[in-house]
Amino acid sequence: METKIEEFDGKFVATLAGEMDTAAAVEAEKVLEPLYTSGGKDVIIDCKDLEYIASSGLRILISILKGAKSTGSRVILRDVNDDIKSVFQLTGFISIFEFE
Repeated sequence: METKIEEFDGKFVATLAGEMDTAAAVEAEKVLEPLYTSGGKDVIIDCKDLEYIASSGLRILISILKGAKSTGSRVILRDVNDDIKSVFQLTGFISIFEFE
């Protein structure tokens, strides 16, 4: 699993690549932790190369969303493939995240 954060045009852009299984989620959480308090900046999570997400990965995304909303920021999931999107549908999270 590869995870990185960059800042562009006053927004955070996090890139997720590979499989975010339970083991990988531990390391990804450390990298993504700064997004829990985005400081009013919108967060874009690029999922173009994300192949799998476990419940622990969903928990991380929910934590990012909670932190962003508390400061009036948005969290946008970008380029989510159909398999990952079906996980969001099955869990009901499809309605709480923005997708583009």
